Amino acid sequence: MKNKSHVVWITILLIVIFGAIFAPFIAHNSPYDVNLSKVLQGPSNSNIMGTDAMGRDIFSRILYGGRVSLSVGIFSVMISTTIGIIYGGISGYFGGRLDNCMMRLLDTFLAIPTLIIMLALQTIIRGGLVSIILVIGCTSWLATARIVRSQFAELRDKNFVKAAIVIGTPTWKILINHLLKNGMPAIVVIATLNCAQSIFMEVSMSFLGIGVPQGTPSWGNMLNNAQNDILSGAWWVVVFPGITIIISMLCINFIGEYLKKKVTYA
Repeated sequence: MKNKSHVVWITILLIVIFGAIFAPFIAHNSPYDVNLSKVLQGPSNSNIMGTDAMGRDIFSRILYGGRVSLSVGIFSVMISTTIGIIYGGISGYFGGRLDNCMMRLLDTFLAIPTLIIMLALQTIIRGGLVSIILVIGCTSWLATARIVRSQFAELRDKNFVKAAIVIGTPTWKILINHLLKNGMPAIVVIATLNCAQSIFMEVSMSFLGIGVPQGTPSWGNMLNNAQNDILSGAWWVVVFPGITIIISMLCINFIGEYLKKKVTYA
């Protein structure tokens, strides 16, 4: 009997995504409403996951925060994948000195911790949700570029690509119809794994206070705000957002690993 564990992870991730999308219909309390008479109350019938230090409903903030954190992961991956395909595709297809120069530049960027680059850029162009998406997207393409370069360099030597070159097929058609389409399975795998990494980066930067603006509910902001509350025994302000983050990242990573195996044994 084949292992169907990936179905469980996909189902859980879909529940998280649908919860974020339909948050206005699921959450009975506003994630923004401050109620000082209900500060740091534990889970109850009216607030199933309790309230934070400002009396805001944690369950509502998790659902609405999922919109922000998941959006950062999805849109930043779209940006990083596009940059990685263009950069790695050019390097892998043309090869030679151009490939060597582009790969040495890539190695230089890889030698610098990505989080440091993100922190520097976010400090300089600090803004809202769009800025953090751009920062993460423009600094997370390195692994994608390396994978694409490897795929294109391997496919370039295949007979069907050589035949396309001989009959005068335009370069852009070869890149898209022959190389990109055949390299897409590996690109999908790395994009899936990068999505979890992007969510982690958003959570990390928001936790450090330089990510999503404080007024915007996000999973990282919730952990940032809960740093002092946890010392007073309000465990729910950390546990529920933390579990949501862990489960979401595990789902994406396990799905990515499943796709990797499918590509490997295809």
